[in-house]
Amino acid sequence: MQQTDPIPDGPALGLIELCSTARGLITCDAMVKRAPVRIARAGSTHPGKYTILIRGGVDEVDEALRAGLAIASEALVDQVFLPYPHAELDQVLAGPLDPPLEAVGILEAYSVAATIRAADATLKAAEVRALRIRLADHLGGKGHFLFTGLLHDAEAGLKAGREAIGKGLLAGCELIARPHADLVTAIAGC
Repeated sequence: MQQTDPIPDGPALGLIELCSTARGLITCDAMVKRAPVRIARAGSTHPGKYTILIRGGVDEVDEALRAGLAIASEALVDQVFLPYPHAELDQVLAGPLDPPLEAVGILEAYSVAATIRAADATLKAAEVRALRIRLADHLGGKGHFLFTGLLHDAEAGLKAGREAIGKGLLAGCELIARPHADLVTAIAGC
């Protein structure tokens, strides 16, 4: 997904994921015409999807998403609306983080929207820190979220994230209770 602008400050985040670039472009146009929101990222992703990430006020993002969903119609793959996403979600969307490594949780989903939903739910449910999030490109359209924390917190985070992904969209859910020190290298390659 091509980043068109740094993810702007703003309380709400909305994302629509489509299976068509053509429908994605007219959906994006309708969204920004309907409400004063900012396109944080928009573009083609693998395998042939189009993803639109918007930011802005809660009501504005909600209104823009409704307009987008009406246009997306049968091309809709998934969507997410987070009125108040966890602060660390913005940080990890901007790039990998480097907190001290404790137990490591890995959530993998078949859609970008489900991955973002899972990351937000995980960060809100437990005292964990984000490590990395990858969305669609070079992952066959899937996404994954890696995080770390004390074992009981990582378990609670995995449970919340797994539930947030939703039925049929969970591609993987794993926990490494005591990661080897060299795992940092493997995480950097994710």
